[in-house]
Amino acid sequence: MGDARGHEISSEDWSSKDSHMDKDNHRAAPTDHEQHIAALPPSEVQQTTTALDSHKTSSHLQNARSKLGLHPTAPIVEEHDYAKHSDLWWPRVRLALKEPFAEFFGVFFMVMFGDGAVAQVLLSTDQRTAPGGDGFGDYQSINWGWGLGVMLGIYIAGDSGAYLNPALTFTNCVLRKLPWRRFPVYFIAQFLGGFLAAGVIYINYINGINNFEGYGNRTVPPSKTATAGIFCTYPQDFETKAGMFFSGMRTIDGPSQAYTNSEAEFIASAILMFVIFALKDDSNKGQFSASGAWFPLGLFFLIFGIGACFGWQTGYAINLARDFGPRLMSYAVGYGHEVWSAGGYYFWIPMVAPFLGTLFGGILYDIFIYTGPSPINTPYLGLGDLFRPKNAIKDRVETQKTEGIV
Repeated sequence: MGDARGHEISSEDWSSKDSHMDKDNHRAAPTDHEQHIAALPPSEVQQTTTALDSHKTSSHLQNARSKLGLHPTAPIVEEHDYAKHSDLWWPRVRLALKEPFAEFFGVFFMVMFGDGAVAQVLLSTDQRTAPGGDGFGDYQSINWGWGLGVMLGIYIAGDSGAYLNPALTFTNCVLRKLPWRRFPVYFIAQFLGGFLAAGVIYINYINGINNFEGYGNRTVPPSKTATAGIFCTYPQDFETKAGMFFSGMRTIDGPSQAYTNSEAEFIASAILMFVIFALKDDSNKGQFSASGAWFPLGLFFLIFGIGACFGWQTGYAINLARDFGPRLMSYAVGYGHEVWSAGGYYFWIPMVAPFLGTLFGGILYDIFIYTGPSPINTPYLGLGDLFRPKNAIKDRVETQKTEGIV
């Protein structure tokens, strides 16, 4: 998922006389800088002038944001940047951390909808009061929940790039020039979003969990009344480590009816990244554009499709933030050490496989379809940079500054 870009021009490029010229005075001819700004798209003009105008609140936060790896120019509507309240303490904090907050709440609501759907399907198993007399929802309800959660999370986190997944952030750092300094703060925000969302789900469904397992009982698969699968993934008993790596499983078992939701890891992560790059690639749009306003809807169908088409064999463990964060929360609320030891200490696989899968899917797309800037579209497919890391880092930073990424 792409990063917001804007060309930034330093105030040093402007003379003191020009930057404070009275409105009634006019130059005989526009300067090169004015011509440059006039040629930019409206969105980039806004970011450029924001960087130049010291009267805006965001202009005083550039150093703090740069140290966090964020774009020095905060994504904010110009009139809001001038507003009196923007100089208050909390609005300044909010503006300095706008993108991490967006990633936090994007993941928070994604996990709320996804884990909430799993909880409702599992805990209502065999409920005769439900329409049809057999529980409130089925396997497709889980796919709907996760698809809607991802779509809404993207709308919430639009200003941050809406990555919502450390593996996607990582691959965009490798292949799409996203600054590496931004990865840690995004990672923390995404992890905390999943962690706290799982806590809200637990509080909301605690009575249902007590009713399902027995008061105070908290178990993990393969227990027939396990509810730990509400929060994170667990492997099927027959799965080998290699099978778990390429297709991790989560078992959601009721007393008389089993709902088995398999969680794809490497394979589904590769599919996820490949299709996201395709949706964001305007150079490959043909007669349509899948990015922009259509992108969240495209991701809804992608996530729903992965669940619906690979629901038993592969599926959803494609995001460390939505698996490890909720897993840690389930441990904290009393599910015990088994959340780590189940499946032969399977827990590390959903943490590692998505990074490898998304990187593989991204490289695959860039090799065969993408024609824009990418390490793959450099001599030796970018492998030459491994032997000249200092020069590669220097070139990357210079390119980022030129394109206004940092």
